[in-house]
Amino acid sequence: MFPASYRNMPDNLPALAFDRVTKRYGATIAVDSVSLEIARGSFVALVGTSGSGKSTLLKTLNRLVEPSEGHVTIDGTDVTAEPAPMLRRRIGYVFQNIGLFPHMTIAQNIAIGLKIAGRSDEAKVAELLDLVDLPRAIADRMPDALSGGQRQRVGIARALAPGAKLLLLDEAFGALDPVTRDALGTRIRALHDRLGLTTILVTHDMAEALLLADRVLVMKTGRIVADATPADLVAGKGGGDAQALVQVPRAQAERLQALVA
Repeated sequence: MFPASYRNMPDNLPALAFDRVTKRYGATIAVDSVSLEIARGSFVALVGTSGSGKSTLLKTLNRLVEPSEGHVTIDGTDVTAEPAPMLRRRIGYVFQNIGLFPHMTIAQNIAIGLKIAGRSDEAKVAELLDLVDLPRAIADRMPDALSGGQRQRVGIARALAPGAKLLLLDEAFGALDPVTRDALGTRIRALHDRLGLTTILVTHDMAEALLLADRVLVMKTGRIVADATPADLVAGKGGGDAQALVQVPRAQAERLQALVA
């Protein structure tokens, strides 16, 4: 069920907006005057090579990074309008290193956001394990007893536990083997559709972006240099920087095809 405030938002109000967002680290510009809007319910992939600024831009949404200039809004409200801890309780955030607490059980890890909000609920933990396709029997295990893919699923369950409708994935699948990575990406996309999420995926893998997202933003040296649908990018649109990234999975597919020709 959507929160009442979420249900009552005007249809034309973007879920997320960046207004001339810039982030400097000394003389280095990590994000360079980015302005864009993202509609509610979108699955957007933010793609680029290492150092392009994609993770920095993502982290301005949950204030893990504070912009040097510009403003970030969620549902029309500036992210600085409330204390950062309060903001983060409403945002699901999953990153590559997972960050599960090693001294807590799986159930305790999933429920940490609920506990902070004063809403501890064993039934909710069981429901979340079902949601990410994990057996309820693992609830009492410690994180080191799980595989990397299972731990990442726990991280996703923890991110969704407080009822977040905004999910940020920061290279969340990067440490996983290809089979697990593909399966988890497919599962995330299904959860996005089922729960009506707004999802932002940061990845350097263009194939992953094309297969999972509705909209692909390509970053280079802190700027958005392409903004297109996956179909348009595969069709050769979006400009040279985008096509350089698209060419990687395309060339790999051609080499694989040549093996059986």
